[in-house]
Amino acid sequence: MIYPPIRKAVFPVAGLGTRFLPATKSIPKEMLPIVDKPLIQYAVEEAIEAGIETLIFVTSHRKRAILDHFDSDEDLQSHLLAQGKDELNARIKNIIPTHVSTAYVVQEEALGLGHAVWCAKALVGDEPFAVLLADDLIRSPQTGCLRQMVDEYHVTGAGVIGVEEIPASMTDRYGIVSVEKSSDGRSYIREIVEKPAPDVAPSNLGVVGRYILSGGIFPLLESVRAGVGGEIQLTDAIAAQLASQPLLAHAFEGIRYDCGSRQGFIRATVDYALEHDELREDLLAYFDTIRKR
Repeated sequence: MIYPPIRKAVFPVAGLGTRFLPATKSIPKEMLPIVDKPLIQYAVEEAIEAGIETLIFVTSHRKRAILDHFDSDEDLQSHLLAQGKDELNARIKNIIPTHVSTAYVVQEEALGLGHAVWCAKALVGDEPFAVLLADDLIRSPQTGCLRQMVDEYHVTGAGVIGVEEIPASMTDRYGIVSVEKSSDGRSYIREIVEKPAPDVAPSNLGVVGRYILSGGIFPLLESVRAGVGGEIQLTDAIAAQLASQPLLAHAFEGIRYDCGSRQGFIRATVDYALEHDELREDLLAYFDTIRKR
């Protein structure tokens, strides 16, 4: 069976990023760089690899920097070309290919992830779509996480949620799913709960910031009440949708960095820097000096 393609991706980027204050007082957390690219660019590149054609940013009035990053800068490009820096010019010119479009919608109030996704309703319509949270930087060895999930969707037609095993003591920081294996080895979600205490969590499978959802999620987001933290939780709408639609839990191949935390952000910076030929040897030598202190 042929299912509708996943052509649109929603990027909720209106959050305040309080864990990185004072840096995020003037810089959106999604614009914080891992080596030489901001977090949001990694998420956008993952979406484009997965075949996404429309990038929808749910933003706030104070986050003009994200719009500017993905807009063209002819003055800067002319300067780089005049200096003979063709490679640098290509890197800023081709961030978003010409066949991919961008759209922006403002989330007037920070009412939670579910509300942020709902703000994209008019731009998404009734078709299935992806949601990517830039805080979760996922480095995959070959195929990106969202591409893996899109492939699963095209086989089953079911919505897909990225998951990974987490320490049982940390269930109160994640949406948690319990699953049931099908005859073909796929994990279908039986239950999803937002940030349960460790003693009542249905499993240790934590939801990460990658989703493929149907347009049917929007009426559910309108009907759910504020949940954990007084916010409209995407998890609660997904839980309601389970009664009528199957959803897969996809244990992705790759490493996730929680770049919403300082520890995860630093680990990601180190690991990505070690992949740069011009940085690797100097960094390894520096680590040796640290060990000798």
